[in-house]
Amino acid sequence: MEEKIYTTKKNGMAGLFGTLFVIALAVAAIVAGALQLEVNTVPGVILLVVGIIICAVGWIPLLGLKVIKPQEALVLTLFGDYKGTIKDPGFYFVNPFCTAVNPAASTKLAQSGDTANVGGALTISANGTGTSVESLSKKISLKAMTLNNGRQKINDCLGNPVEIGIAVIWRVTDTAKAVFNVDNYKEYLSLQCDSALRNIVRIYPYDVASDVDTTGDGQADEGSLRGSAEVVAERIKEEIQSKVTEAGLEILEARITYLAYAPEIASVMLQRQQASAIIDARKMIVDGAVGMVEMALERLNEKQLVELDEERKAAMVSNLLVVLCGNHDAQPVVNSGSLY
Repeated sequence: MEEKIYTTKKNGMAGLFGTLFVIALAVAAIVAGALQLEVNTVPGVILLVVGIIICAVGWIPLLGLKVIKPQEALVLTLFGDYKGTIKDPGFYFVNPFCTAVNPAASTKLAQSGDTANVGGALTISANGTGTSVESLSKKISLKAMTLNNGRQKINDCLGNPVEIGIAVIWRVTDTAKAVFNVDNYKEYLSLQCDSALRNIVRIYPYDVASDVDTTGDGQADEGSLRGSAEVVAERIKEEIQSKVTEAGLEILEARITYLAYAPEIASVMLQRQQASAIIDARKMIVDGAVGMVEMALERLNEKQLVELDEERKAAMVSNLLVVLCGNHDAQPVVNSGSLY
């Protein structure tokens, strides 16, 4: 269903004062009719009846008064027929029999991602019974809103359980689709966010892994949840947008708010990361030490400071590697005798 803009003038003040004027005339007719009963019965009765009827139904036009704030919309139906949507801010007077429709009026997207019914803005207690009266607005917000779904436990492409959470910034762009194409557009969005998150996370490993294709081109790459957060978030956004377009929603941004291994494997994976870091650090130290030893031997040969046979070169290389690769500071030993 396509959105239709309800074309009407901002005549709310005219409708309000006109209705109040008619009600005032009805009250005056009742008073005049009561006074006429003492003089002439028939005109007095007529005035009383007309005044009472107008007062009884005169409040109905007040139902057609609608106040629209900036970044709000009101979807109107008349006896089940969609008449249009009011988007421009102002004070309007519409058909009093038009009904505002918003199936998600009682649904609030909490920060945890759960949907819950929100109590009415007005609560009346009588004699301690706690009777509550719900006063829910049927207006649809056109502002950018944030959905922060709760953390989910999902297995990555290597089968490791990962906990991840996302925040999605969204807004309503087509009120007709949001109201009529889905049962509740807020719950629909929350469900699609969870589904899209699972679909994308299962493609990536938590950390960079070999022989893993995350782009679908058949070649291994370095994509990962931890190292490619922006790419993953963009793919999640596109996945959600493809699902909620039919509901008249636009996804402005998606961001990963939490990412960690599941608690049951967190300690093991931490030890694995520490071991990998130690190995990488040792490899770097060894590569640097070998380069320094090679440079030392080349400089000694160039300067011809001392001539060393192969056995002495091997001993020198061994000593230098021990000094450069050791965890502790070297303790020099001075040899005052001959090398041979």
